Amino acid sequence: MAVLKVIEILSSSEKSWEDATKKAVAKASKSLKNIRSVYVQDQSASVKNNEVAEFRVNLKVTFEIE
Repeated sequence: MAVLKVIEILSSSEKSWEDATKKAVAKASKSLKNIRSVYVQDQSASVKNNEVAEFRVNLKVTFEIE
């Protein structure tokens, strides 16, 4: 039987929501082992000078506890 834990991570990118998600997983994988899935809970963007300046994601990361 596997025991899984879910944590919440916030990430941002100047490129896209997809890039923000990839950055979050890359950073989390440095300290977490056995990441099983990522659920994008929320997306938002900041606007400056009438243009999107930053894409933001709120993720739930599920990983297995050893």
